[in-house]
Amino acid sequence: MSASPGSATAPLSGRVRVGYGAGSVATGAFGTVPGLMLLPFLTDSVGVAAAVAGVIVFAPKAWDVILNPIAGRISDRTQDRRGPRRPWLLRAGLLLSLGFALIFAGPATGSKAMDAGWVLVFFLATATAYAFFQVPYVAMPAEMTTSYDERTRLMTWRVAILAFTIMLSGASAPLIRDAVGGRDGYRVMGVIMAAVILVGALLAYRGTARAPIGKVSPGPGSLRDQLRIVAVDHDFRNLLTTFVIQALATGCMLAGVNYLAERVLDNEGAATILFICFVGPALVLTPVWSVIGQRIGKKTGYVAASLVLAIGAALVLTARVAPPAVVFAATTLVGVGYAGCQVFPLAMLPDAAAVDARRTGSNRAGVYTGVWTAAETLGLALGPMLFALVLAIGGYRSSAGGDVAQPDSALTAIVLGFSLLPALLTVVSLLWLRRYSLEAQEVDQ
Repeated sequence: MSASPGSATAPLSGRVRVGYGAGSVATGAFGTVPGLMLLPFLTDSVGVAAAVAGVIVFAPKAWDVILNPIAGRISDRTQDRRGPRRPWLLRAGLLLSLGFALIFAGPATGSKAMDAGWVLVFFLATATAYAFFQVPYVAMPAEMTTSYDERTRLMTWRVAILAFTIMLSGASAPLIRDAVGGRDGYRVMGVIMAAVILVGALLAYRGTARAPIGKVSPGPGSLRDQLRIVAVDHDFRNLLTTFVIQALATGCMLAGVNYLAERVLDNEGAATILFICFVGPALVLTPVWSVIGQRIGKKTGYVAASLVLAIGAALVLTARVAPPAVVFAATTLVGVGYAGCQVFPLAMLPDAAAVDARRTGSNRAGVYTGVWTAAETLGLALGPMLFALVLAIGGYRSSAGGDVAQPDSALTAIVLGFSLLPALLTVVSLLWLRRYSLEAQEVDQ
């Protein structure tokens, strides 16, 4: 792999690190707001049953599972003087922004089926655009630098900006909705978040203009052949499984924020506080986790962060009896662990792709990241669907805009779906992480 301009062996400039990290403004907003707002929009504004709403939220992300490896293959084979990845940041970023605004912009037809169909169609279109933005974006670090530690520094910027975006979008989206009120509140929120996504895509495109460009030599054979090769990569497979199970846990918690705030804590404003508690620590502790990783290793750091997240989630079990301050404190502990659970796997992914490229002589970074983002998308999509299933089992009552009293079983389901279930999933994921074996010496050879 060669690089131009600059060198993939030299430290990246601060402008490139920040510019690359700015792409997380787009990915963070799209990854956060639908998971937070779409399920309650469907159950509490459109009036769709919880189980059906879960399927609507899940279906477009399931499509991405199929599409993401294809997007990676296409970006691997893109011929452009700007490199194989950057053009897609601009093309897909524009479509991603437009599609996001349209998800919540549908007219109130009076038909639950038609209103839900609008959401499904435009969420599917937006998810398609997201695949062609996210996959090239995640593939770039493996080609921008060959340094094990430089990738960690690059991911530190990315995760810090991601954490800020999650907090900004996750905290402000409910406030915008509530300030305007009704379905118009969702429409206005959708337009504002679409503008945030557009800014992130443009900043990433411009900010990486001077980044080293890896010369991509896609491996021989069909996409199926390359996916088969990636699938037998022991370290990549175990890292991916760990991350996907944790994405499922995160998706459950994200989907449950509004329900926990409004139904259990009985405070609409608590949704914003929960988000600040969840993401705020990452703004401060992301660099700390990076330093920890350099001292004790990425894998050990990842295990530690996962345990912190699981303990925090388990403590939220007290939500129905403890003061709100206890719930907020437990959620803050979740945020401390979440920061590390983003830094480490995202820094370990390009290591696996780089080792594969050196071993085989073929750069399959696009295929690797296509599989990665497809699996991550599946985990994040299954999270809200799983949470919706827990709601349905608990007897949650949907409504078309009115405030409906919930049975005690539904309140218990909300707490379990937000706390115990994610905690157990996070602990179980470590069974695969313990089998990951790449170390700095092997990556930097």
